[in-house]
Amino acid sequence: MKVLFVCSGNAYRSAVAEALLRKFRPEIESDSAGIDPAIPVSEEAKRYLSRENATHYLKKAPEGLDKKLLEEYDLIVAMKPMHEEAVLKKCAGCADKIVVWDIDDPYFLPRGHAERIFEQIKEKVMELANSLH
Repeated sequence: MKVLFVCSGNAYRSAVAEALLRKFRPEIESDSAGIDPAIPVSEEAKRYLSRENATHYLKKAPEGLDKKLLEEYDLIVAMKPMHEEAVLKKCAGCADKIVVWDIDDPYFLPRGHAERIFEQIKEKVMELANSLH
């Protein structure tokens, strides 16, 4: 099983989800990407992952999407419907392997929301980890 997490910048949500899935289920190949990866990985992501002893699973720099990358994965997790739309623009044949979690971007929220969003992502990743064979 190969899982790809997708968000806007690949700086928080998708990067955190990838790191947590790597920690919880190391035998599952996971990766993350952003539709516009222009910023470095969030310091808040690093801080919250350090509490989970999972910073070493975090990628060094954000990555972008391309059709070849999308086709390689069995499951694509989009953080919002807009990310699903971006995936489908690049890979129309990927529709049957996309799920949307509807996780807000902490970058656009008042300070302090990043931890709540981290916990939402952690809960969703744990559910996913328990459901994958």
